Amino acid sequence: MDVRPTGLHHVTAIATDPRANADFYRDVLGLRLVKRTVNFDLPDTYHLYYGDSAGNPGTVLTFFPRPAPRPAARARARPPPRRCPCPRGRWAGGPTIWPR
Repeated sequence: MDVRPTGLHHVTAIATDPRANADFYRDVLGLRLVKRTVNFDLPDTYHLYYGDSAGNPGTVLTFFPRPAPRPAARARARPPPRRCPCPRGRWAGGPTIWPR
């Protein structure tokens, strides 16, 4: 039996707003919402499948709607710089970085 891959089945991405995602892919691009399931790793999250009108493999895009992450907090202070214990121009006994 030949088990070599013959192409892509689908591509998956993250979407922050499921309604805006559906409006764009369904209404603007004209893809069909082929299936809506739950994400089995995170059951409180949908898994949305869009594809051509027949749902052919290779035409399918899927999305996991997840809220946008909060912005990272700004660090208050920087740690002091560290010095490299390697001899100048060498990396852990490896080849010379800058030949002379």
